[in-house]
Amino acid sequence: MNKKTRVLVKISWEALQWERENGIDPQFLQTLAQDIQEIHESGIEIALVLWGWNIFRGVAGAANGMNRTAADYMGMLATIMNAIAFRDALQTAGCNTYIMSALDIPEVWDRYVQRKAINKLEKWNIVICAGGTWNPYFTTDSWGVLRALELDCDMMIKATKVDWVYDKDPKQFDDAQMIEHASYADVINKDIKVMDHTGITLAKEWNMPLKVVNLYKKWAILRAIRWEKEWTTIS
Repeated sequence: MNKKTRVLVKISWEALQWERENGIDPQFLQTLAQDIQEIHESGIEIALVLWGWNIFRGVAGAANGMNRTAADYMGMLATIMNAIAFRDALQTAGCNTYIMSALDIPEVWDRYVQRKAINKLEKWNIVICAGGTWNPYFTTDSWGVLRALELDCDMMIKATKVDWVYDKDPKQFDDAQMIEHASYADVINKDIKVMDHTGITLAKEWNMPLKVVNLYKKWAILRAIRWEKEWTTIS
């Protein structure tokens, strides 16, 4: 039997917030869940990582001046809140979905265990990885790469609000150049703002392809999985 394609999709906080100032937009969340369901039904095994800034920014004032460790734990808890909301949306769309978190609360979700998560994926469940690594000082990008490697994914897709990665902010610089492909070393040496250096270094060491797509374009994730156009690849 041929190995199924398995991907980890990191979904940006903008997708869950949509046009709201903060929090979650239920209508867009359901639209996104339907898109993920259709991709899953096409034969792709999917693990998800969700950022938590859409929730954390609502209480960011309380974190002003807070110890970095405490603030990071608040951020990781926010990813769990997003995971619960997205699990509900995916189950409504007809997907068997499990949350697996580094924080152990068995009444609400399963504790993240690598072998158990792979088993869930092989049995045709979507797995939402929540709670970060439950260690401060790790970004969601680094955590996403770590989970993609642990789950033996074929690639990690960073689904955000832009079509491509640029060498500089296109909103500030008219001469910003679109990047269709960059090496891991390019991202690090040229300080291209796509992912923190820890995540890029980890992906480079284990040769994990990274793709950046516009989440708001229907089928953008599927096209990236199929190596079609409209994305930036880091490899």
